[in-house]
Amino acid sequence: MGHGGNVIDELMTDHREVEEIFGKIEALPSGGKNRKMYADQATMELVRHSVAEEAYLYPAVRKHVAGGGALADKELEDHAKAERIMKDLESCEPDDARFDALMASLMSEIRMHVEDEEQNLFPRLRAACPPDALDDLGDKVRQAKKTAPTRPHPAAPDKPPANKMLAPGAGLVDRLRDALTGRGKPD
Repeated sequence: MGHGGNVIDELMTDHREVEEIFGKIEALPSGGKNRKMYADQATMELVRHSVAEEAYLYPAVRKHVAGGGALADKELEDHAKAERIMKDLESCEPDDARFDALMASLMSEIRMHVEDEEQNLFPRLRAACPPDALDDLGDKVRQAKKTAPTRPHPAAPDKPPANKMLAPGAGLVDRLRDALTGRGKPD
C-alpha cells in the first residue's frame, strides 16, 4: 500500500500484489484454512484500491480521456460486481461449499478488470493527461488508500463527492474491526 510514482505505476503495483495473493490462494488445497486469510488480504487490498480509483482515477478519466465517461462507468460496474462477490465471500469459511466458487469468480472478475485497465484505460489516460497531473493523482491515490475501508460496502457511494466524505469514516471502523479480529493475519 503506497508504492510511489505516478497513478498508473501505483495502481499497476497494486495489481501485481493482488495477483501474488491470488497465486497463494490457488497454491493451497481446497478447504485449507489459510485460503480465508489470503482471501481477506486480497479483499482488503482490493477495497482500498477500488476506493482510491473511484475517488481520483475515474474522475480524471472522465475529465481527460475522450469518451472517458463511458469508460469510467464500465470500470465502476466492474467494481460493483467484484464488491458483491467480496461481500458474499466475507461470510464464507474455506471449507464452505461456496468459497471456491466465489473465489474463482472474484479472481476471474479482477483479472479481466486488470487486463482492461492496463491494456485500455491506462494507455489512454497516459496519452491524455500531463505527467505532473499523473504524479499528483498518484499522491492522492496513496493518501486515499491510507484511510479507505478494508471491507466491501456495496451500498456505499462510488462517485465524488459522497464517496470521498464517507470512505474515511468507514475505513476507520473497518480497520478497528480488523485489528480486533485479526482479520487477514495468520492465526
